[in-house]
Amino acid sequence: MAEPVVQLKGLKKTIKGKQIIKGLDFEIYEGEVFGFLGPNGAGKTTTIRMMAGLISMTDGDVFIKGFSVRKDFKKAIRHVGGIVENPEMYPFMSGYKNLVHYSRMIPGISKERIIEVVKLVGLEKRMKEKVSKYSLGMRQRLGIAQALLHNPSVLVLDEPTNGLDPSGIREIRSYIRRLAEESGVAVIVSSHILSEMEMMCDRIGIIKNGELVSIQSVQEAVDEADQKEVNLEAVPIEEAEAILKKRDSQVKREKKELIFTAQKEEIPLIIQELTKHNIKIYSVAARRATLEDKFLDLIGDGAIE
Repeated sequence: MAEPVVQLKGLKKTIKGKQIIKGLDFEIYEGEVFGFLGPNGAGKTTTIRMMAGLISMTDGDVFIKGFSVRKDFKKAIRHVGGIVENPEMYPFMSGYKNLVHYSRMIPGISKERIIEVVKLVGLEKRMKEKVSKYSLGMRQRLGIAQALLHNPSVLVLDEPTNGLDPSGIREIRSYIRRLAEESGVAVIVSSHILSEMEMMCDRIGIIKNGELVSIQSVQEAVDEADQKEVNLEAVPIEEAEAILKKRDSQVKREKKELIFTAQKEEIPLIIQELTKHNIKIYSVAARRATLEDKFLDLIGDGAIE
């Protein structure tokens, strides 16, 4: 298996005596878009700030391309580009001049590299315009271009679609996918928009109260989400519930309905089984369980403690 570009090992953060991050361990690979999900206040931004070296760690470490952020900060952080919150630009300057100005702070960035990243984020036709005329989506793309100037191995994006309209969200999503696939950059995206993460990411890690509660590929999550949530109205309900509980102990009863999950092909067999026991079926409604359902199952209600 390929070597990970980023490794988090026992990462912890305590602020004012409260443990915010409680020992995170995971790895991210080249060319992968890794989604970092969690409710507001779960510790996403704190983790990202530690990964980018913006705040100190209480314990544990982050390794980037094998270099420790704690012990070898300069060597580790030169492989990282990122936007934490909103990209800051000079609105009175053109997009191109903003990039030239930023490139002067980092040795070795050529004009050819500036043109290359502009092409990569699809802003060739708008680079001579002042940033004040840019849409929010264009500013985000310019911010990504800025973060890529020094050719990092890791791109960290905290809520990159925040405040964007649907077309802007789709635009940023497609550029993030393209970056990972064409440049081999490992992209770490933090968000709480589940539908976007499902379309954008290869793997997803879910954080709750500073702990990683799940990490899996999006394909696995989608396969699991292919189950249907079934609402069934049947009489007598007690007998129907007893039969359903033999196959799945997670059956719930709400008023006159039973709620359970099943694969699509199982549903007719379940109905046959119930009618065989003289149970009257008045309605059956099935819907696909989504990534959002899985997310809510994992974090529960009132996720922030």
